[in-house]
Amino acid sequence: METLDGELREMRLTAAELLEYCLGKPGAWQDEPWEGDVVAKVSDKIFAFLGSGDSVGLKCGNNREEADELVDTYPEDVTKSAYIGRSGWNTVRLGGAVPDDEILELVDMSYQTIVGKLPKSRRPPVAT
Repeated sequence: METLDGELREMRLTAAELLEYCLGKPGAWQDEPWEGDVVAKVSDKIFAFLGSGDSVGLKCGNNREEADELVDTYPEDVTKSAYIGRSGWNTVRLGGAVPDDEILELVDMSYQTIVGKLPKSRRPPVAT
């Protein structure tokens, strides 16, 4: 994309595009369990916290040690999520050092982790 002064800049993932990506997952739906805090769910479980629009909360590991690998790689743009961080949740800043394709991979991983913990009767159908 070209800016007004003619310089080229990299296109970055917007909050709206990220929400659209999340909602494109099988069985995904948007909820707002707390006023102003948008989340993406599968069945009744959250797999992405999209509340503020400038970051996304994702399940980035089965435990804190696994999730800390991402924090260690991007210390300025990835932090342990408040309250649920001990369970492997991180907050990832959009537009920072974490590449957009890696953010989308993290969404995929968070979704798959949450779906994998659902009882089979509540999992979305697998596309063939």
